[in-house]
Amino acid sequence: MSSVAMPFYQRRHKHFDQSYRNIQTRYVLEEYAARKAASRQAAYYESPGLGKTTCRLCARRARTLAHEAIQESRKRTHEQKSHASEEKRIRFASELSALEKEIHTARHRAREHLDRLAIQRMVEENMALERHAVEESVSRAPEILVRLRSHTVWEKMSVSLCFTVQGFPTPVVQWYKNEELITPASDPAKYRIESKYGVHVLHINRADFDDSATYSAVATNVHGQASTNCAVIVRRFRGDEEPHPAGIMPFHLPLSYDVCFTHIDVQFLEKFGVTFGTEGETLTLKCSMLITPDLKRLRPRAEWYRDDVLIKDSKWTKLYFGEGQAALSFTHLNKDDEGLYTLRMVTKGGVSEYSAYLFVRDADALIAGAPGAPMDVKCHDANRDYVIVTWKPPNTTSESPVIGYFVDKCEVGLENWVQCNDAPVKICKYPVTGLYEGRSYIFRVRAVNSAGISRPSRVSEPVAALDPVDLERTQTIHVDEGRKIVISKDDLEGDIQIPGPPTNVQASEISKTYVVLSWDPPVPRGREPLTYFIEKSMVGSGSWQRVNAQVAVKSPRYAVFDLAEGKSYVFRVLSANKHGISDPSEITQPIQPQDTIVVPSAPGRVVATRNTKTSVVVQWDKPKHEEDLYGYYIDYSVVGSNRWEPSNHKPIKYNRFVVHGLETGEQYVFRVKAVNAVGFSENSQESEAITVQAALTCPSYPHGITLLNCDGHSMTLGWKAPKYSGGSPILGYYMDKREANHQNWHEVNSSLITRTIYTVEDLTEDAFYEFKVAAANLVGIGQPSDPSEHFKCKAWTMPEPGPAYDLTVCEVRNTSLVLLWKAPVYEGKSPITGYLVDYKEVDTEDWITANEKPTSKRYFKVTDLHEGHTYVFKVRAVNDAGVGKSSEISEPVLVEARPGTKEIFSGVDDEGNIFLAFECKEATDASHFAWGKSYEEIDDSDKFKIETEGNHSKLYFKNPDKSDLGTYSISVSDTDGVSSSFVMDDEEFERLMTLSNEIKNPTIPLKSELAYEVLEKGEVRFWIQAESLSPDSTFRFVINDKEVENSDRYKINCDRSNGIIEMVMDRFTIDNEGTYTVQIQDGKAKNQSSLVLIGDAFKAVLAESELQRKEFLRKQGPHFSEFLYWKVTEECEVLLACKVANTKKETVFKWYKDGSGIDVDEVPDLQKGECHLSISRLSRKDEGVYKATLSDDRGHDVSALELSGKVYDDIILALSGVSGKSASPLKILCTEEGIRLQCFLKYYNEEMKVNWSHRESKISSGEKMKIGGGEDVAWLQIGEPTEKDKGNYTFEIFGDKESYKRTLDLSGQGIFIRPDLYDRGKVIGGLPDVVTIMDGKTLNLTCTVFGNPDPEVVWFKNDKAFELNEHYAFSLEQGKYASLTIKGVTSEDSGKYSIHVKNKYGGETVDVTVSVYKHGETMPEIKPGQLAKPRRIPPSEEV
Repeated sequence: MSSVAMPFYQRRHKHFDQSYRNIQTRYVLEEYAARKAASRQAAYYESPGLGKTTCRLCARRARTLAHEAIQESRKRTHEQKSHASEEKRIRFASELSALEKEIHTARHRAREHLDRLAIQRMVEENMALERHAVEESVSRAPEILVRLRSHTVWEKMSVSLCFTVQGFPTPVVQWYKNEELITPASDPAKYRIESKYGVHVLHINRADFDDSATYSAVATNVHGQASTNCAVIVRRFRGDEEPHPAGIMPFHLPLSYDVCFTHIDVQFLEKFGVTFGTEGETLTLKCSMLITPDLKRLRPRAEWYRDDVLIKDSKWTKLYFGEGQAALSFTHLNKDDEGLYTLRMVTKGGVSEYSAYLFVRDADALIAGAPGAPMDVKCHDANRDYVIVTWKPPNTTSESPVIGYFVDKCEVGLENWVQCNDAPVKICKYPVTGLYEGRSYIFRVRAVNSAGISRPSRVSEPVAALDPVDLERTQTIHVDEGRKIVISKDDLEGDIQIPGPPTNVQASEISKTYVVLSWDPPVPRGREPLTYFIEKSMVGSGSWQRVNAQVAVKSPRYAVFDLAEGKSYVFRVLSANKHGISDPSEITQPIQPQDTIVVPSAPGRVVATRNTKTSVVVQWDKPKHEEDLYGYYIDYSVVGSNRWEPSNHKPIKYNRFVVHGLETGEQYVFRVKAVNAVGFSENSQESEAITVQAALTCPSYPHGITLLNCDGHSMTLGWKAPKYSGGSPILGYYMDKREANHQNWHEVNSSLITRTIYTVEDLTEDAFYEFKVAAANLVGIGQPSDPSEHFKCKAWTMPEPGPAYDLTVCEVRNTSLVLLWKAPVYEGKSPITGYLVDYKEVDTEDWITANEKPTSKRYFKVTDLHEGHTYVFKVRAVNDAGVGKSSEISEPVLVEARPGTKEIFSGVDDEGNIFLAFECKEATDASHFAWGKSYEEIDDSDKFKIETEGNHSKLYFKNPDKSDLGTYSISVSDTDGVSSSFVMDDEEFERLMTLSNEIKNPTIPLKSELAYEVLEKGEVRFWIQAESLSPDSTFRFVINDKEVENSDRYKINCDRSNGIIEMVMDRFTIDNEGTYTVQIQDGKAKNQSSLVLIGDAFKAVLAESELQRKEFLRKQGPHFSEFLYWKVTEECEVLLACKVANTKKETVFKWYKDGSGIDVDEVPDLQKGECHLSISRLSRKDEGVYKATLSDDRGHDVSALELSGKVYDDIILALSGVSGKSASPLKILCTEEGIRLQCFLKYYNEEMKVNWSHRESKISSGEKMKIGGGEDVAWLQIGEPTEKDKGNYTFEIFGDKESYKRTLDLSGQGIFIRPDLYDRGKVIGGLPDVVTIMDGKTLNLTCTVFGNPDPEVVWFKNDKAFELNEHYAFSLEQGKYASLTIKGVTSEDSGKYSIHVKNKYGGETVDVTVSVYKHGETMPEIKPGQLAKPRRIPPSEEV
């Protein structure tokens, strides 16, 4: 793959055609040639001879023309003298032609060489002139852009003097104090000089009164000198301001209020941290900052970098900077966006930067188990119809391995993606051919594994299908006055007919599946467009095969596929234009398709080291062969989980990586794998397990140095321990001191101070001192604290107490916190009686006293705070003389519970010991779990025992009693203030003591107390079940205070595996009344359970025992396992059923009703175990007592069921329920009496509970409305209906569980206006039931029909409608006379004829039997006067 960078023209998104190479070039060349011809002609007329030609180029061309004239003259002379033979003349002519050709070639080459030299000389002269002009314009004397400004500061403050100068060459800057040269080497602790990007800074560290002076800066180069100066005034913090020392201002220096800033300071306030995102999400990295000074015309420049590559505004990233905030927004995250992001604020004075890592996880796969999307899709070696696409593979930690990739292409501006490869390509690069010249394309890649296809990758940058050689063949020359000359090799090469063969044919890419050939175009190539043909030959075959016979190749690149694995090939290339095809190129060396890159070997030893509380640094040895590596993937797993998770989702190139997002205190192992274009290496060996904790460092600085007491010769100082110990316990402190106005610090102690309080001796009375303290641990000495304020060594004699010290804030929750402090060292003239706690919100002035009365304790819980607000606190001690000095103000505290805050919990261990426990995952090896009671550290080893292991700590109570009631607290050092408290009150103490007593004096837990059950033979079983019993457990049964032993009467058994102890009494009699007890012992544990069977309880057990004994005896012969019961079938039949058991062939079964036997059609099969008696259409006559009997030589059994009373009513209800489910919609039937509403059911009995209602009012049966029914229908007859009878009618039938309703609305249907007009279709008369006729005759069947509205009349033959024709004729006159005429009847016309008369209210059907006999036969006899009987047709629709 070519490593040449992408030419600029291939990044444009325009489409080009072939003319881009010719039009402008030809126009410029023509203009250039015209100018040259004109100048040549002018020179010819102006110069008498060649010797006076002013242009050397023209002179040379003139000499050439003269030489050509001489040659022509010689030629004519030779032709005149040539009288030799014809053979000599021909030979001479050919030699002359060859000579002329050589002369022409030499002349052309000479002219081209001279032109090239002239143009090169012209360009060099112009460049030299421009370079001289630039240097002349740049060179200048020093110029002060931003001048020094004066400063007035307090003592011990640092000062920075800044100014900006420009000049060329770069000026040299020197600093002066009162005209004396400042050299940092003389006092490196005082002065520090910096020079960056033209900004020069003099830092004066901890300025004192002697630093008040006039400071000057002088900038010098070869062109001159410039200077600037300012005044620095240092004021004393205490006492009156001193006058300026002599000589500080030798002249009146104006102190302008217009400050001229020379340095822009950028301080990051809120910074983006390590960020985790998911593909497809939108995300913004923000960083707010304080810019000093904030000048609109002089602002810093915000630059964003990913892995040190500058990021610009694009489709995927948007940049913003303003209003003190810089932001980088991602419109659609992809794994391509993963990396280390750096914000650099660039000013003239320097660069401020901040970095953090962004992790981008895979989006959820479209198919479960599919791999993640590939990334970093790039295009290389683009040409007219060819490009190589490369990408990086996704990490497959939990998914199945990737087996290949699909490459898709799309023209810029379209949305039609086309898959380039039919089969997945196995390596991470693919040559895409078949592109259209001049068009721009984008590409994407999808990964494939056994589960499916991944989401597509982010699309590549657009690439244009153009030949980079085309622009190389075009050269632009800039001449004077903005003119330029464009020269194309196509115009210089002249007309080329058939091109020459390509050269330098070689394999630029070799893999198992393809070989990419590259070559150089023929020289000269000519103006005509070239195409190429590629031929291959297997080594040893002797035959050539054209690879691209159908598609010509326009680019000097081509990928050859379909090569046999393990075979060697040679290749050659032919060039062609419209004139023809060239000779083949030289044959390549034998090429065998094979992967030139192999899978990388696994990385070496992996080492994980501590970094922060949520990250670990992972390092590994590089693999033996690290060429062509894309990078590494790192996976991590919680120890014991065997579940691996990816750390990075984009390969990293370094062998060191910080894994973020880990859980503090958890143990992890890590592994690494290398990746290249072929695939992944094997996983490295797992690292050793590491617990996530912060790395060991020097401790942070102490703070809050406070003067606690002074006797005039010594001072007692207190301070707060460092916030972080650096991961190792703090061994002690070193203190330095110095007197005011002294520069040098002096060591106070040579050995470590182990406490945070110390008395400094041998001080001078009334002198001022300042102090600083540094902490030390195993790693070393940390940064010293800021110097304290100046303390005056003067004895304290005030009657009020001194300040409390070591204020500590703990147990910060959403609305409260606990404040701890230590008692003042100086108590005053009387003992301390209490303390007052004050607090206020930050940025407010008024202090609030939390306690009205002084508290005698040295801790206080401040409540009713506002969540999310920040507070500061102070404490004042009180004695009889009054309120003393306040303590140092605490650091600001945000009142908000930390996520994952844990509390102390209580419990009892397996030995019955009461404990309090606390877990802190943030604890490090240097953390100390400090338990306290009433916030005083516990050191009483007689009452308490503390056990700490890892991040768990327990406080055990050795001999708990009422004195242990109170508040217990714990704080964990070297954490961000992790602490908690627990109140041990009476209720909690009693609960724990009870639980402890149960453990120390155990009882055997019981699953079930002593209980009884009656067995099937009438035996009584007494049993008890314990949770568990050991093999050594013992027990005994006691009845009425007398132990019973295992015997035939008392069968005692124990199943220790299940904890069951039982006793079975074979015969339970009246003598067994009393108390039953079981006593169990298992080691130290004991338990017992009793059961009292006296009075009614005993009688119930005795009765049940006797019943079970009788039942057992009954079941020895044939018997009913289930006695008679009834059920209703879906067909509304009542079944009497019973189940039998223990039968044989000889067993007799019989049914009885009221003592009389019932004959059944089928004898029941007793072997099936179930017998049935069916009662259809149940009515009152079926009431009675039904019995079923079983008998054989072993015994007799009877089952009876009285089917009457409530049983009968229940059956009717059940029948109503089954029948109600089948109820049809209400139908209307018009009768002579009026209207009948009908509901058809599977079964209807007048004893069923039904209800008819009209307009929600119940209808009672009477003259007007009658209620009735039949076996399968229930009806309501409305006699002589009127308008009042309109409305909703409801029929409701009640079942055993629910009721069923059917409703019909008769409103507005008009049937109540004139009932005589609403008649169904009828056949009034005229049709006999039988007609006999001789064949050949004409038969006419005529009748009168009636109906309102007019009915529809249809004739049928043998129940089938037939079409009317010449043989059959039908007529309906006046709407009531219907006739059917059959002309020339035959025997085939015999049959049943029916007339169907119907309207929407119903109708009638009348059948007529027609018998046709032949001529001469005897006419059949018929009974005269018999008319056909009509059959009713129900209405077809509801009214």
